[in-house]
Amino acid sequence: MRLSIRHTTRYRFASPVAHGIQRLRLTPKETQGQKILEWNMEFEGAHEQLSYDDQNYNHVTLVAVEEGAREVVVTCSGKVDTQDHAGVIGHHAGHMPLWAFLSQTPLTEPGPKIKALIANVERSEEGMVETLHNLSNMIRESVEYGTGSTGVTTTAEEATVEGRGVCQDHAHIFIAAARSLDIPARYVSGYLMMNDRVEQEATHAWAEAYVQGLGWVGFDISNGISPDPRYVRVATGRDYTDAAPITGISFGALTEDLSVNLAVEQQTEEQQQQ
Repeated sequence: MRLSIRHTTRYRFASPVAHGIQRLRLTPKETQGQKILEWNMEFEGAHEQLSYDDQNYNHVTLVAVEEGAREVVVTCSGKVDTQDHAGVIGHHAGHMPLWAFLSQTPLTEPGPKIKALIANVERSEEGMVETLHNLSNMIRESVEYGTGSTGVTTTAEEATVEGRGVCQDHAHIFIAAARSLDIPARYVSGYLMMNDRVEQEATHAWAEAYVQGLGWVGFDISNGISPDPRYVRVATGRDYTDAAPITGISFGALTEDLSVNLAVEQQTEEQQQQ
């Protein structure tokens, strides 16, 4: 499947910026089942300083906010070919050792609510993948998908207690539970082509667990499936902070408004030939 993506992030500041640096993880990875045909990044109110691959093999672009800017606009666009591997990414890569994905972080540390959830997960005789799907299903049943009650600093335990959250929260809860079962797990940020619309309000997030004999396997807890060709992996990490699309600091101004415009659609054969 060939996907066309256009992703615009707009920051408006309450007053002119004296100095600012932004770290962008917005370039998709070349992984099994995913080939990047083209990818462009354009900036308004900022300029690129350098780019590098981090410890998770995420492609990172550092941009400097121009002095006096009242607005920064980052526009990404490109085309990605995807294939269906039933969510299986395969062998481990990156500078982070596999055991690093066994230890909890402040965002994933399980409390009583998550531990109770783990105790009720049905262990499947069909193997670890089915058990992890059972875990995913239980999380989705226990934590309703809904915006407004959680944010980027909400922990897995807090979202479980609240019983409501978004894809980021579902991924963190899954990671917390998998690591408690001695299964390496990591966070994934990326894009998802929706079946009912092209325009979207945000990027997507899911989780991956390392299964012996298969390697990394993806689980989209919010949708109850393993990623298929509609998904584009962008960044991975131990939790959201390692894979956040944009992080950074600015001096002399506070962010007054943030807006995101995202369009993900499948290209027709006619469009591919143009």
